[in-house]
Amino acid sequence: MGKWAKICIYCFILWSAVSCNREEGASIKGRITNLDFPYILASYLSADTLAIDTIATDSRGRFTYRCQIDTLTTFSLYLNNYESAAVVFANEGEKISVEGDAKLPDLIRVKGNEINDDLTSFKINNTELLSQRGQLLVDLLKEKKSDAGVNNSITRNDEIAKLNVLNHELTLKAEEFIKEHPANLSSLILISNFFKNSDNPQALERVLNYITGDVKKTQFAARLRAYSEKINLSAEGARMPFFQLKDKESKDIFSSDFQGKFLLLSFISTAGIDSRETVELLKNEYAKVNKDSVSFVTIYIDSDIYPINYAANDSIPWTVVPEKKSWGSDIVETFNVQFIPFNVLIAPDGTIKVRNLPAQGVVDVIGKSSGN
Repeated sequence: MGKWAKICIYCFILWSAVSCNREEGASIKGRITNLDFPYILASYLSADTLAIDTIATDSRGRFTYRCQIDTLTTFSLYLNNYESAAVVFANEGEKISVEGDAKLPDLIRVKGNEINDDLTSFKINNTELLSQRGQLLVDLLKEKKSDAGVNNSITRNDEIAKLNVLNHELTLKAEEFIKEHPANLSSLILISNFFKNSDNPQALERVLNYITGDVKKTQFAARLRAYSEKINLSAEGARMPFFQLKDKESKDIFSSDFQGKFLLLSFISTAGIDSRETVELLKNEYAKVNKDSVSFVTIYIDSDIYPINYAANDSIPWTVVPEKKSWGSDIVETFNVQFIPFNVLIAPDGTIKVRNLPAQGVVDVIGKSSGN
């Protein structure tokens, strides 16, 4: 064997050894306590395809996960069979650490790059607020599963009120962070977390205007701005968007059918205490309004059961619409409905008067708007 051949073989062996020892992709490891199942499900987009991996955990919740990626990737780590989740950002060659409690996912700390470190810093600075909110969410989930009935409605309403206060305080804290870090990608993530799904398009538009630098040019920022423009079309004061529906007898309903009248659109479900209470409250309100000048339309958003059983709903004296596409329906998208029950009041001039109107406040708002 010639001298150059030996040198080439030696170089190949050396290159192979270095390549085998070189860590490719990203590494995510850590410990999650209070896991009810000995695994974590990780999902992420890979070449426009949603990939899902199962990560085994030991008896103490420790895990190690390696994934071949070559760009910044968002991983959703689903815990306790999708009951909660943590979000991790990783790039090629990075080592990410994750520590926390599956019962309090908002407090799970992720470290290993600027984005994770920023978001973890936000969590640490707001630990008390996040802890209180996390515990309230746990309590509300238990009540929902038990479906204890109307006897606990006062307690549940108090808890929801507290949750709204905590969410408001956290939103203010998020806005402070965004103003202080306008050129950080983590600020866009906080905008998405705290402002995108809120029912306040003006706030979303305001915080997006804080963003500066290269982050402002990203696709993520562009998508948030496009979303902001879209939800402004169904904001309070905007013209009612066109819609076409079919009631439970398959009769066509058009938005133009309600010109010159107040229209209450009520989005609810056949299941759940809150929706049942909303129906009863709306019945009381409907009995008080002038039917010549006020119309109600209830839209059922039921993702699990279709056709919908109307045995318990036939007594509703106004138009009822079953949405076959549930949360994927055009009307939900058009009116930016994020949760149910959700009521939208439209004025006779076709403008959106009030969003998220409490059922027991319909008559009062109509009366004030009419000058009565």
